[in-house]
Amino acid sequence: MNWTDERVELLRKLWSEGLSASQIAAQLGGVSRNAVIGKVHRLKLSGRGRATATPARQKKVTQGSTVQKSVSRAASTARHVTTSIGATALQTQFDAEPVARHYIRPVENVVVPISRHLQLVELTERTCKWPNGDPLSEDFNFCGNEAAETGPYCKYHARVAFQPAAERRRNR
Repeated sequence: MNWTDERVELLRKLWSEGLSASQIAAQLGGVSRNAVIGKVHRLKLSGRGRATATPARQKKVTQGSTVQKSVSRAASTARHVTTSIGATALQTQFDAEPVARHYIRPVENVVVPISRHLQLVELTERTCKWPNGDPLSEDFNFCGNEAAETGPYCKYHARVAFQPAAERRRNR
């Protein structure tokens, strides 16, 4: 099938009226929907906005899930804004600062040991390997106190680093 000038004009007219590519193909006859779409792109015809936009599909979320809780929390603190050109943007701005979540449980009645400030080459199997400071700085070092037999850290740093599984579940 060749695209004659008459058929191209009919295509332009039907496209501007808002007919779908399938409807145009049926009216033109002897041409497929994909051929109509390809010709529309080659002619660089403007895209048409739908008269009634279909609502965005939303995933079904159970009430007990964490996604639902985080969406509800974000929706309660967020508001939609309008951009300076007049288009509604879904840009989210939060009214309140986010709440910092601390997963480190508070360590009570524990004396913080004085760090021995050991370098990496000075560490052994029996020294605490808790890092102190920024690894890129020259004064970076490790705790160096006596490590427990069960892990790489001293008693104090082990309590900071590891949480019992039951407490992790409770924090969630």
